[in-house]
Amino acid sequence: MYQLTKMEGIIAIPPEYLSKNLKEDLSKLVRERYEDHLDKEHGFVLLTWDVKPIGSGIIVHGNPSIYQKVNFDALSFKPVLHEVVDGIVCKVAEFGAFCHVGPLDALVHVSQIMDDYVDVNMVNSRIIGKESKKALALGDTLRARIVALSVSELNPDELKIGLTMRQPGLGKHEWIKEERKKKEKEAK
Repeated sequence: MYQLTKMEGIIAIPPEYLSKNLKEDLSKLVRERYEDHLDKEHGFVLLTWDVKPIGSGIIVHGNPSIYQKVNFDALSFKPVLHEVVDGIVCKVAEFGAFCHVGPLDALVHVSQIMDDYVDVNMVNSRIIGKESKKALALGDTLRARIVALSVSELNPDELKIGLTMRQPGLGKHEWIKEERKKKEKEAK
């Protein structure tokens, strides 16, 4: 889910920045430190603005930088367990399909794509249902539910997202439209 949030942090201001415009420099340093990085509390930070220093900076003996506490506004993407998301298939692998979900990639394991046994055609980058003949290919749009989230302990910028398409109202967008039309015909 995309969210606007207020964040707080401590920025190291190197000596070469000390004679310049503090507000511009703090904004630049906050962008470098937070944008395109994963924050455990707020998710993947996309954009920062309105950086304001809090109090005076701290000088540490033997370190040429000044440490400044700041608060700022941020736009972030934080996936939530059980959230329904739309994505685009960006890679097909033997074990499933990777999808762009917002600024992050997520995996739909082959067992979570459809209620059918599937064949993975790596040559054509397609996953095809054996009985239904439904196909999921590179560039297809889909709707899925987040069923797993894990942050790597070794690399905190690495977030793994697991998806399922095996619930009502989920799947490739074309499959959802077909199912809707089928139900409307049955209702008439």
